[in-house]
Amino acid sequence: MVDDTYKTIKATSEGIYKEKGSKFLAFAIPVTTEAEIKTHVEKIKKEYYDARHHCYAYILGHDKATYRLNDDGEPSGTAGRPIHGQLLSKDLTNTLVVVVRYFGGIKLGVSGLISAYKAATKDALDKAEVMEKTVNEIYRVEFEYPLMNDVMRLLKDEGLEQFNQRFELNCSLDFSVRKSRSGRVTDAFDKIRGVTLTFLRTE
Repeated sequence: MVDDTYKTIKATSEGIYKEKGSKFLAFAIPVTTEAEIKTHVEKIKKEYYDARHHCYAYILGHDKATYRLNDDGEPSGTAGRPIHGQLLSKDLTNTLVVVVRYFGGIKLGVSGLISAYKAATKDALDKAEVMEKTVNEIYRVEFEYPLMNDVMRLLKDEGLEQFNQRFELNCSLDFSVRKSRSGRVTDAFDKIRGVTLTFLRTE
């Protein structure tokens, strides 16, 4: 069985945790690229410019292969790691969590900081609406005009989403298929003589 689903959050959610005068504001944000993440982090830093720390962690990709932890001046491992840990425990990807800390004058110590960043992140993620998405493979199919009916019938029978269509003497279009069904669909295209199928990406 192909594991072709992943969990992410639907919309931005916020959490808060207070400890000994320090205030931790957490923002959980759905993201898909590192450029998007940079924009969100900069925006939060600008909005909460008077806070002492802006720590964050994120996980990207259906395979969770891209991630980063940032302590932003807090003792190493006390902020980014517990934020990241909460993302892992919720089994989330394509999610960024930024925790803004206002210092209350009393040091919390290493274990106190870990607990605070974890609690603020957990609060934001508990409030988020989690959704499951499918991992899809994108293909380009190229064919000559007389094969149009065969190609379109197959796409319709499989209920596949199409885009980037170009219908001339030589035709091409891209389509998206759920990963667990891609083998069956590519086999069906292979049976239509004169069709060229190219794998483009997984998303």
